[in-house]
Amino acid sequence: MTTELIKDVSIVIPFLNEEGSLMELNRKITEVFKDTGLSYEVIWIDDGSTDRSNEIIRNMKVQDESLRLITFRRNQGKSAALSVGFQQSRGNYVVTMDADLQDDPAEIPNLIKQLETGYDMVSGWKKVRHDPLTKTLPSLLFNKVTSTLSGISLHDFNCGLKIYRSEVVKDLSVYGERHRFLPVLAHMQGFKVGELPVTHHPRNHGETKFGAYRFIAGFFDLITLLFRMKYLTKPLHLFGSLGLISLLMGLMIIAYLSYGWINGIWIGNRPLLLIGVLGVITGIQLFTLGLLAEIIVERTHREKLPLRDDSDIDSESRIDS
Repeated sequence: MTTELIKDVSIVIPFLNEEGSLMELNRKITEVFKDTGLSYEVIWIDDGSTDRSNEIIRNMKVQDESLRLITFRRNQGKSAALSVGFQQSRGNYVVTMDADLQDDPAEIPNLIKQLETGYDMVSGWKKVRHDPLTKTLPSLLFNKVTSTLSGISLHDFNCGLKIYRSEVVKDLSVYGERHRFLPVLAHMQGFKVGELPVTHHPRNHGETKFGAYRFIAGFFDLITLLFRMKYLTKPLHLFGSLGLISLLMGLMIIAYLSYGWINGIWIGNRPLLLIGVLGVITGIQLFTLGLLAEIIVERTHREKLPLRDDSDIDSESRIDS
């Protein structure tokens, strides 16, 4: 984190080829903060744009000292952009939003008020959404499944408009596709997460970066995240439970067949025998796998591991303050 002057609010905005919306978005942000009396900064993160987006931000920086620009030499994804933005933020509150003008900067004061009621993070909810069905229907399913599996009652996990206390963003590890699950990550770290309906606008500039595969990948990411957060330090709880279920089912099948064999029923050609044996073998293997994982985890925690080196991220980006 930089040691420069602390701000009241940091606004982190990743963008990729959004030249048509950047100037208008910056104007709206300026209007929102004009009469609030809050100090703020806008951290623009160019995620490898190939249009005039970077040039537009540089030109705006000349006239507006509240703007900062971080430039990736190549596209690295939204999670990487948010991670660097979080690291560089100087605000007591950190707001994230998309650069396509679908998120409304006028909602920022409402998010701040909601946060000050006792939350550590407040996620926007696009209650009235202006997107095609190809986005809204998969998103509805994704949000429902994520809410059920994570135990957080939110309607819109993937809304770009969110607000955090600074200690939250400094404690989150954001990489890969984890930007979809920031509320889940915050909740699992013990922070209080809330939600607020926000205004959502139709896209008038640029092209959507949405793809159907993102939701499929999102489910895999959710499973990985839940496993890491719940079982990373106790893998035997997962593999042992699955192994015990498989072992007991196999033994019950074998016991049933053995009873029939004792009573003169030939069982050598019955597929059920193979299923029972397979259940026992699979159960033993899963239980053994869990034990080996426990040994690895215990040994890893005994060793003093080095902290993550951020030089790889820095080498891929250029920061203009």
